[in-house]
Amino acid sequence: MLASFRFLQPSLTGNPWLLRLQSLATPLLFLLLPFPSRSFASSEMGKLTPLILVHGGAGDIPDSGVSEKIDGVKKAVVAGHKVLQKTGCVLDAIEAAIHVMEDLEGFNAGRGSVLTLTGEVEMEASITEGKDLNAGAVTLAKNIRHPISLARMVMERTPHTFLGGAGLEDFIKRMDVPRVEDDWLVTDRAKFALQKFIEKGGDPTMMEIGKRPGDVGTVGAVAVDACGHVASGTSTGGITGKYKGRIGDTPILGCGGYSDDEVGAVSTTGFGEQIMRFNLAGRILNHMANGKTAQEATELGCKGMTERVGRSAGAITVSNKGDIGVSFTSHRMAWAYIKDGHIHYGINQGDHNSELLENVL
Repeated sequence: MLASFRFLQPSLTGNPWLLRLQSLATPLLFLLLPFPSRSFASSEMGKLTPLILVHGGAGDIPDSGVSEKIDGVKKAVVAGHKVLQKTGCVLDAIEAAIHVMEDLEGFNAGRGSVLTLTGEVEMEASITEGKDLNAGAVTLAKNIRHPISLARMVMERTPHTFLGGAGLEDFIKRMDVPRVEDDWLVTDRAKFALQKFIEKGGDPTMMEIGKRPGDVGTVGAVAVDACGHVASGTSTGGITGKYKGRIGDTPILGCGGYSDDEVGAVSTTGFGEQIMRFNLAGRILNHMANGKTAQEATELGCKGMTERVGRSAGAITVSNKGDIGVSFTSHRMAWAYIKDGHIHYGINQGDHNSELLENVL
């Protein structure tokens, strides 16, 4: 079309009406030309297989806690996968998967949350989506069952991104969020961990500790839908023996998690103070934006943090093309995803196991 338009140009010379028509038509012609897309999500719409990937926390998980961790992440990813298949909504899928882990004592989120130095539960969570870069985060949440859902409510029902403390309590009451009692929320594992923490001098260096050192951990999920739209969610109880009012990396955007449809989504776990200083989630996505694969970027981010500021971390990543990344510098981190009728999972360095999904259901 453009070639034929140029061929006619000589005959337009001297005719003001035709010249005016040319000036109006030229930009319209360019609208008919294909433009390069900025991301896979816009150029390959409808060609992706929706996927959700979950983690159960990075830490020094003992041999006795391995089965519980693996069973938990399997249950979580199955729940999230079912919702993703049914609704196609990445936020719904992430929320469903994290709900499962928030209800299990073997994970440091919701019911399995660790205790502050004064014996209280103060939880944190964040949820992010990559289309409009929307996010919701909460901190210092008390006596609620699902912090991840509260974070989503902040994102969708307030003009704000982050609520905590007294303001969050007011919001919980206004939204009539169901409360849970301390006797349901505070577990024997958490009490035992705090007792051992105090006996050992109160040095908060074990961030994921339960009845056995390292047997509970922060939880998270990332997902991508058929159009390349991505999202992430992370939920935690923090670290055993933390000061009352301590805020970790989980609710901090770019640290505990982040999503951008032009790149992908990340959820992190590990030592919160170091993750915040290193801006781990943001660095991983930056590596991807500069051409690294999801796996390469996740490895670079986790190893880079440990080398630069010390301590260990883990992360899960999904790109807008559906590629995944799993890496951790801790001893173990449980993870799982479902693809092509198989559930893939692992917990040790170098692990990658798979089995038919129908055998798990």
